[in-house]
Amino acid sequence: MEAKRSNSELLKFLSRSRAKRALIVTACVLSSFYLAGCITPPSPGHQDMIHQMGSQVMPFDLNKTQHIFQMTDNGGIQLVVVKDSKDTDQISLIRQHLQHEAIRFQSGDFSDPTSLHGTSMPGISELSKGAANIRIEYSELPDGAQIAFMTDDIHLITAIHRWFGAQLSDHGSDATYR
Repeated sequence: MEAKRSNSELLKFLSRSRAKRALIVTACVLSSFYLAGCITPPSPGHQDMIHQMGSQVMPFDLNKTQHIFQMTDNGGIQLVVVKDSKDTDQISLIRQHLQHEAIRFQSGDFSDPTSLHGTSMPGISELSKGAANIRIEYSELPDGAQIAFMTDDIHLITAIHRWFGAQLSDHGSDATYR
């Protein structure tokens, strides 16, 4: 019995270690691309365009909200929160939108992000094709909502991280990393 528990604990440790290595490798690769000039921050004009076009995809006001992207060992969490916790109208719009997006993402439909960021957005093709292997969970927050993306597939974890990185870059001051 003790040997079985030890093997199980070892497998869990190795799985967590592999996910952490993937997170580190993804960060290193993205940093290397940036330093080599293969990835450049979008111009202020591009960020302004994304900000202005955001209202065509998202019902909430980008001036009153903040996107937060958190990369995790097994995927990531995308949060959208209000800047003013008393703004219940924006909170309602955030929740409505993210709940709708989570349903679409579960079926591999990433058309809203691609309509804003483009179809060649990093990670998006892999996420669309691998949606059946990603657990997507919507939950409400006191000041907005979040979507958690979780998988054991190292390639999909990397795709989530790349997708989050692209959104962070495109949204500029409308987004932050946690």
